Order: sequence, then structure tokens, then C-alpha cells
Amino acid sequence: MTLKPYISAILAFLLMGSMFTSCVEEEEYANNPQGNFEALWHIIDEHYCFFDYKKETIGLDWNEVHARYAPQFHDGMTTEQQFEVLANMLSELRDGHVNIYTSFDIAREWSWQEQYPSNVSDTLLRRYLGTDYRISAGMRYRVLDDNIGYIRYGSFSSDIGTGNLDEVLMHLAPCEALIIDIRDNGGGLVSTAEHLASCFTNEKIKVGYIRHKTGKGHNDFSKMEEQWLEPTSGVRWQKPVAVLTNRGVFSAANEFVKYMKCCPQAIIVGDHTGGGGGLPFSSELPNGWSIRFSACPMYDRDGNITEHGIDPDHFVSLTDEDFARGRDTIIEEARRLLKISGNTIH
Repeated sequence: MTLKPYISAILAFLLMGSMFTSCVEEEEYANNPQGNFEALWHIIDEHYCFFDYKKETIGLDWNEVHARYAPQFHDGMTTEQQFEVLANMLSELRDGHVNIYTSFDIAREWSWQEQYPSNVSDTLLRRYLGTDYRISAGMRYRVLDDNIGYIRYGSFSSDIGTGNLDEVLMHLAPCEALIIDIRDNGGGLVSTAEHLASCFTNEKIKVGYIRHKTGKGHNDFSKMEEQWLEPTSGVRWQKPVAVLTNRGVFSAANEFVKYMKCCPQAIIVGDHTGGGGGLPFSSELPNGWSIRFSACPMYDRDGNITEHGIDPDHFVSLTDEDFARGRDTIIEEARRLLKISGNTIH
């Protein structure tokens, strides 16, 4: 399947910061602590998409989770206590797309970034951007002093127009190469990620696969459906490009890295991404709390699940020595790699 109808039909939502508007329908449970627990456990049991993968990678046994958490719920629990225990249960999945939304807090599992070095510094980014950078559709961009273009794109939460991309790429066209810095980009619109990536290929290319839940069983899925990236009708970049990553790259930004891995002139530089390779759906508990969970697994072009992130082509971390000198190690390594002549940067 191509990405364009795939985006319009399924992905008209924010992967981070909001919930998918379609909800799964559930049987009714009592609006009490035990009822809310059973409702949540069964919603996840019937619709979550990574049970086999989580069992393989972290040893998850969802039935064992039920047996361990069920005794913790009783009628005397406060609202806050109920929220805490439900949040603890969901954290067993270690999935950044699994959340409970209430009026007083959001249950989240952010170990995909919190347990690792940030590998990005606002202080250093301000030094490289300076004060005379341009801004367009969420992108901050300029030409660096070695004639390499630099785009800082911190979020895909807003849509991006072909006109915006054309103007940015035309301004940077005289540059020898391009850096796209998406470190700490927690996601947003997958359509934005697709639109940006479409500027870096001249032909239709396969970038991955997706499957959909077809039943309530843990292994009830559709066949693998191909994802294709089509070139933009606007300006396309024909020179080397480096995408900078860290553990804060998640969800739609993780998808962007997956797409760029398939583009011929692109390299990925930095740290392993945070992941978030499952499309989220939403539902509701008896007490009115909204929940979100991964429902459709996505894969790279080799059929590997991207839930736990994507390796860069070149692992690089910020060093204390470079920071003290006002240098961003990852940017500097990307500049070095981009200056290597021809296509040998891969």
C-alpha cells in the first residue's frame, strides 16, 4: 500500500499529544475499582498488538500481570490510588503509546528516553542556530559556516505544506549537503513525516510494512501490508543529507527515520531512536478515563518491528570535552561524514 491513502484513511491523528479519534467498543464493567481494573486489563488483552514481541524482549506475561494486580483493587481505594495502580500495571508493557488520561494526570511510560543520555543540548543548539535563522512551518533553518544547510525540526505536531518545503530547500540549495536535526522530536503527524521524507527520493520506494488487528486473540492480525513512499511533486533534495537522532525521537519521528533509512543519499547519525512503532487507538474506562494503546504494529523494510527504536548508521554521543568547547559532537560528526566525497558516506 502507498503511504498517501494509508495516511488519509488511518493516520489523521497526532501520535503524540492527542489520541486517535476512533475508539474500540467494550463490554460494560462496574464503575468501581475492580470494574475499572477488569475493563482496562481486558481492553489491552483484546486489542494491544505487541504481546508476543514484549514476551520475547522483556518476558511479559499478561495473565501473570492480571493475577498480580487484581488483589490490589478494593472499594476503599481513593481515585489517586486507583490511578497509581492502573498506571503501574500499564507500565509493565513498557510502551510509550500506552496512557491513561485523567483531569489531574496522565499515566505514561517514558523509559524509552528517561533511562538514557539525552545527547542534545539547547545551549549548543542556540550556538549553531545563532539569532538570524529562518523559521517556516516549525522548521528553524540556516546555512552553517562550512556551507552545509541545517534544519532543526523539534516536533511534527503541525502540518507542513509543499510551499514551505520548497522555500526552505530552495534557500538551502546552494549548500553542499544538508543536516536535519530531529533530536527530541517526540512525534506528531505521520503525514508531516511522510511529506518531509518525500523530498529525498526520486522514485517510489518501499519503506516498511503494517498489520492490523482482526480479532481479540493476541495473534489475530492481518497479513503484512507494504508501505510505500512516493516522491514529492515539489522540490527534491539531490545531495547528501544527514538525519540526527537520539532517544527522544519517538512515534511519527521514529517513522521519519524509518523512511529516511530507505532514501539513497541519506545517513542517520546519533543515537538509537526511542521507538513507538505501534499506531495507537483509544477507549474509555467505566469512570470516564480515556486510555490509549498500541493497536497496529509497524515494521521496517526488512520486516523488523520498530517499537523499540531504530539504530543509526553512525552511533555518536555528545562528549563532555566537546560541550566544554561549545561543540555539538553529533553535528560535527555529521558535517565530517557529509564532506566525504561521492556516496561513500554509507
